[in-house]
Amino acid sequence: MTAALQAIVLDFDGVIADSEPLHLKAFQQALAEQGIALGRDEYFSRYLGYDDVGMFEALARDRGLAMSDRHITALVALKAARMQALLNGGQVLFPGAEAFIRSAAATVPVAIVSGALRHEIVEIIEGAGLGDLFATIVASGDTPESKPSPAPYLLAFEQLREAAGGQLDPRRCVAIEDSVWGLESARGAGLRCVGVTTSYAADQLTGAELIVDGLSALTLEALDRLCGADLPGPRR
Repeated sequence: MTAALQAIVLDFDGVIADSEPLHLKAFQQALAEQGIALGRDEYFSRYLGYDDVGMFEALARDRGLAMSDRHITALVALKAARMQALLNGGQVLFPGAEAFIRSAAATVPVAIVSGALRHEIVEIIEGAGLGDLFATIVASGDTPESKPSPAPYLLAFEQLREAAGGQLDPRRCVAIEDSVWGLESARGAGLRCVGVTTSYAADQLTGAELIVDGLSALTLEALDRLCGADLPGPRR
């Protein structure tokens, strides 16, 4: 049992699933067909926090490329097809993710907030036997704005609160993220924030109140202490 912790909301790529390298490869393959190169460092420093539409829009802005809505829609579909082929290659969950999620879901409501496509999320969590453990999933396209806007986390919190009969306090709900964009989104919605260093170093995860190496290093007791603390402060 937990005294302070009321709910947990997890990012998907980079937190539950080790799929960020697959997303990069799928983006690279889709863009290569348009004669556009995308480097690893550029992707992780500039575009990781976006959903697919947002990524292509940001890339077009940054490079002064003329991309119509129809062109971006086609690129999103092409990237999704490349991503699906990569996902068919095998297990992508981080070590310890399944155990953490099962333990968490047995204690408090658990949700996912992600810029990934819903079918990609569902395929992976159902393949791992975790599909029934999440109270709600907010995926790409479910809100008008994606991370770093607080909209995705606000929607997830409202859905969790409705399921809990209106009893949730955002300061007693924890978001677990691997990027500064995700942390900004969660903070904007009023949630407590945990950063995992699967994609970025600890000093890059500004806004995290607690930083760990991954879900395998995180306990419900630590999250409960975080939610019970009056003054947030970065620590490791």
